Amino acid sequence: MRILLVHQNFPGQFKHLAPALVGAAGTEVTAFCMRKDLPGQLNGMRVVSYQPARGTSTGIHPWVADIETKVIRGEAAYKAALAQREQGYTPDVILAHPGWGESLFLKEVWPRAKLGIYCEFFYSTHGGDIGFDPEFEVADPGNPCRLRLKNVNNLMHFQDADAGISPTQWQASSFPLPFRERISVVHDGIDTEAVKPLATAHVVLGDQLRLTRDDEVITFVNRNLEPYRGYHVFMRALPELLRRRPRARVVIVGGNEVSYGAAPPEGKTWRDIFFNEVSAGLDLSRVHFVGRVAYSAFLALLQISSVHVYLTYPFVLSWSLLEAMSTGCAIVASDTAPVREAIEHDQTGRLVNFFDRDALVDEVCTLLDNPAQRASLGARAREFAQAHYDLRSVCLPRQLQWVQALAGRA
Repeated sequence: MRILLVHQNFPGQFKHLAPALVGAAGTEVTAFCMRKDLPGQLNGMRVVSYQPARGTSTGIHPWVADIETKVIRGEAAYKAALAQREQGYTPDVILAHPGWGESLFLKEVWPRAKLGIYCEFFYSTHGGDIGFDPEFEVADPGNPCRLRLKNVNNLMHFQDADAGISPTQWQASSFPLPFRERISVVHDGIDTEAVKPLATAHVVLGDQLRLTRDDEVITFVNRNLEPYRGYHVFMRALPELLRRRPRARVVIVGGNEVSYGAAPPEGKTWRDIFFNEVSAGLDLSRVHFVGRVAYSAFLALLQISSVHVYLTYPFVLSWSLLEAMSTGCAIVASDTAPVREAIEHDQTGRLVNFFDRDALVDEVCTLLDNPAQRASLGARAREFAQAHYDLRSVCLPRQLQWVQALAGRA
């Protein structure tokens, strides 16, 4: 069986599935991506890179700028597919993350291939991220129209896709009927054997500060520090949190770019905007911004964390929350979907209203005062992660079954 994986930043969400497919008997795996740094052969896979022939038009109507960008990328992948077909390559199954448009036209090249798409999110003006945070309301009255056109890429994929896969029930529920009925819910998976508690873990910050599980450490992790992941709420809670916890150290992981939502004002970063807002009330010697860190350092931070804080708009669930659960962290999280799929209040963590800074501070302080509660919540969080999100025993087997069913070999 020939399988084509399509992801502009490969491997992306196929990080675990790709090597599992390579290891399956009778399977040949090829990857399409835009990365220039990957070799033509990678861990048993053939890698085909492609680049867009042009950029987005200047002066284009803002409502259609998004779909134009996706069409440009789809054209690049389409031309790469034509070249592969001319060389005799035809996949049986195409597995694609459609979010950037690369898979828009692949069925024009290989109409008999089965297409399975990764269903990450369907945009809506109600019940999700849009309009959730009144501080960042979009003033443009045409924004709902722009969002409808942003879903054109999804809708075009629905016409061609044979099936979809989504990591959480809530994310799957964002997609409209009837396509929703073709979506299987299977998470990407957490390697709970590697992501686990470690009593001897330690972290060294700077040249001298060594932190262990004996220290009072509050962790906060985003890919990028931005409002979608509650960075502004967390920073505004910090002055009171540090005042009530004179021994606590706060370690903040994340970059200064934008993953989701609007960009900050030109020349500024969300990190600095909200840090500057509260910095006068902070003991800066106990607040540690570490930027983006190596995965091993990230795990070590979770392993020494006394309380881990995770906040998000109703949006895509971060892997970091499940990794924190797998390491046995005591977690205080926002009471937002899809967080509720993983965190049950007082069972696998504590939930607070996303906007309630006082409740956030109270819950963190309560847990810091109660080591037994922290240990109990952390243990149950790990048990839940192992039972529902374990890579080897739960997620990969279900993903492979989904691929076999898509290929008609179930």
